[in-house]
Amino acid sequence: MEQPKTHYRTCNLCEAMCGLEIKYQDKKIISIKGDKKDPLSNGHICPKATALQDLFEDPDRLKIPIKRPEKGWVSISWEQAFDEVTSNLKRIQKKHGVNSIASYRGNPTVHNTGLTLFAGSFLQSIGSNQVYTATSVDQLPHHFASLMMFGHYLLFPIPDIDRTDFMLIIGGNPAVSNGSTMTAPDFSNRLKAIKKREGKVVVVDPRFTETSKISNTHHFIKPGTDALLLLGMLSVIFEEDLTSEGKIKEISKGWETIQELVKSYSPEIVSEYIGIEIEEIKNLARQFAKSKTAVCYGRFGVSTQEFGGICNWLINVLNSVTGNLDSEGGAMFTNPAIDVVGMSRLKGKKGSFHKYQSRVQKLPEFSGEFPVATLADEILTKGEGQVKGMICIAGNPVLSTPNGKQLEKALGSLEYMVAIDIYLNETTKFANIILPTTTGLEAPLYDLVFHQFAIRNTAKYSEALFEKTEEQKHDWEILKELTTRLSGVENPANLEQTLDYMLQFSAYNQPKLSVSELKKHPHGIDFGAMKSQLPERLFTSDKKIELVHPLFLKDLERLASKMKLWKNETTSEYNFSLIGRRHLRSNNSWMHNSRRLVKGRNRCTMLIHPEDAKELQLKEGQNVRVISSVGAIEIPIEITETIMKGVVSIPHGWGHHRKGTKMNIAENHAGVSVNDLTDTNKIDQLTGNADFSGMKVKIEANLN
Repeated sequence: MEQPKTHYRTCNLCEAMCGLEIKYQDKKIISIKGDKKDPLSNGHICPKATALQDLFEDPDRLKIPIKRPEKGWVSISWEQAFDEVTSNLKRIQKKHGVNSIASYRGNPTVHNTGLTLFAGSFLQSIGSNQVYTATSVDQLPHHFASLMMFGHYLLFPIPDIDRTDFMLIIGGNPAVSNGSTMTAPDFSNRLKAIKKREGKVVVVDPRFTETSKISNTHHFIKPGTDALLLLGMLSVIFEEDLTSEGKIKEISKGWETIQELVKSYSPEIVSEYIGIEIEEIKNLARQFAKSKTAVCYGRFGVSTQEFGGICNWLINVLNSVTGNLDSEGGAMFTNPAIDVVGMSRLKGKKGSFHKYQSRVQKLPEFSGEFPVATLADEILTKGEGQVKGMICIAGNPVLSTPNGKQLEKALGSLEYMVAIDIYLNETTKFANIILPTTTGLEAPLYDLVFHQFAIRNTAKYSEALFEKTEEQKHDWEILKELTTRLSGVENPANLEQTLDYMLQFSAYNQPKLSVSELKKHPHGIDFGAMKSQLPERLFTSDKKIELVHPLFLKDLERLASKMKLWKNETTSEYNFSLIGRRHLRSNNSWMHNSRRLVKGRNRCTMLIHPEDAKELQLKEGQNVRVISSVGAIEIPIEITETIMKGVVSIPHGWGHHRKGTKMNIAENHAGVSVNDLTDTNKIDQLTGNADFSGMKVKIEANLN
């Protein structure tokens, strides 16, 4: 037996990129702790990190291809699997056209180096425009605002939280997520540090969240009305001449237009719609604008709503006009070692919008993708261009996209489906063949996406801890093989060679960066805090920030129309607004097969305010029936004052009661899927993102 050894790597289970110190012996893990020498996380980890051991040892995890004949599943060889997948995809496209094959990539794709690097070539070999990802049920409005304002869909302003004096958080719970589109491990202590240096943290959310508990101030807000709060704050800032006359004004277009349009949204006008007092709106605007440094951060709650595009635009505007864009303590831009944004100048790929439309709902593409809310329609609606085949990569859209039951019906009608996944889950059970990849501790990792969103410029390459078995394949090996068979063109590069190519363009070349150089620094390399980069970093043709893109102005008309509806809203039986929530031990549905992450009390519950519970004569723990326009679920309740009156909250990613899966731990903690309630027709009309925050539901006591 060999002596115990230590392995250092980055955790890939969420966006925080926490450094890990893993003690192991032979192929057995002894412990997983935080790496105190990691320059970004400094020893912090959350409970998810220890679940890497559960995932590695999970007996339900697939390691060789399986095929679904008429009855049951059988194991097959890789050669047979590649042959059958290739021949069937070609057959369907020959019969029904190139766009008859759709693809969906789930959230774990961006946490995986191989999938991130090699999925693009694979999809190009298929050639279909029916491309879908988890982006449009998550952060698409962030991308949209960045493309329209800064010229690149990945050019995200990142809060410089370690140097700010005032942080305004709208619709986000970073104490649980450790950021999200803002990679910031140990976020709670970073917030506490703001308060310790006599700064201020304010949270605006329909729920008193875990982040709210460590803030200075929390404001309840009616779901879906965040854009009006931002407009009201901007109205005060311009009215009281609290704007900045610095660099950002000089490199911006549309300053005067913003000043004029916000006059129609004074606190006196918006207060009744959002549920925040007039003076509170004014005080919040003044405190933000007068603070030495300040930053506004909005996340899931402002993205997955009816006006997600406007919200993210206005957050950028608020940071801009107060002089808090591209400045220390404000919202800044990263310059990572592998600069995905910077490298795109070489290829001219900065994002696109409305180059073409979806077949059924006529929704515009965004950077080569359609909103996933229309996927089921594209499968179920007959006619030329109907989707007949499907490729699902590291995703479970039955549980994570709107109206899961409709998507189940759609997937069940396909002629052929292939999944690249480690589990037989609620979505992959519809596949004809599942191709499993290595994962976690068996795979090398360079976090391409989240270094782009990190609060510091760092670089780190994690080698695989354990060698894969002869029967296993890495994700990039699977994608390369399929790409070669479909296109007839072989890509000779492997994962490390591809990373080496990208590192050639790094701004940090002392010493010259390469994978071999990064391997010498298992804790990672710190290149320092974010620095001012504008206007050079902009991708707009004139190097100006587009403060007022015409598409945002047009969408304000939709908001104005909605305000009239809100004002004249009559009492309805659908009188509760539904929002989601996230838990520290949960991120995606596949994490529910970890015994560590699902242990303890049931987390799939509905939060409801005591006054609402009393009115409905409900008791703690009682099961209720939640009904929407498309479906109904039964779920136990938690009565709590942490939720706004008239609002209820249900977490996403559950619903493991469906038959035909093989995730035993998840099945024993099944819960229900909130996406059996959500509606594919409820989207942000500007961006196409799913509208999850504020959907109307009614609550009935379960009398059984």
